[in-house]
Amino acid sequence: MVYLSSIYTKSGDDGFTSLGDGARVSKDDIRVAAYGAVDETNAMIGMLRQHMPPSSADWALLEHIQNDLFDLGADLCVPESPADTRQRLRLAQGQSQFVEKAIDDRNERLKPLTSFILPGGSAASCWSHLARTTCRRAERDVVTLARQQHVNPEAVIYLNRLSDLLFVLGRVYNNLGEQDILWQPGANRPK
Repeated sequence: MVYLSSIYTKSGDDGFTSLGDGARVSKDDIRVAAYGAVDETNAMIGMLRQHMPPSSADWALLEHIQNDLFDLGADLCVPESPADTRQRLRLAQGQSQFVEKAIDDRNERLKPLTSFILPGGSAASCWSHLARTTCRRAERDVVTLARQQHVNPEAVIYLNRLSDLLFVLGRVYNNLGEQDILWQPGANRPK
């Protein structure tokens, strides 16, 4: 359970912050950047949700994912340590599998792509693509962190699947891909 009695603590005024295990690190530490990018992805998904009715199936799907992203942030903010015997919140394989099923359910209604697509179309599609690119950055940050320190492998898998889902949703929100804007390679090159 989270309990916040005060929003500002002044403990970060020196450019340092505390991880979930109490360790103090610089606010530009790669671990902080990684879970910060996950938080930014979560905020983008919150904006995406504002472009759909609360009664839609995707409203509930995206709320589910936002909760998963908080789990992922909690996972990333506490470095794994063999000496730590406390039960920590870690992302689980089933969470990535949930996203895979959501991709499959939505992608089966779409025609196969014949070209890459340009981000655009409906407002929901645009927000979905913006969330996708933010998710890809979070994935890159987590991969960078994983090269330096041990990270739950499910973190990278989840973000990879989530960016795929956001791509598929971008197509769904463009009238099931009918309003996708196809990339025309070299279309603007001088002849």
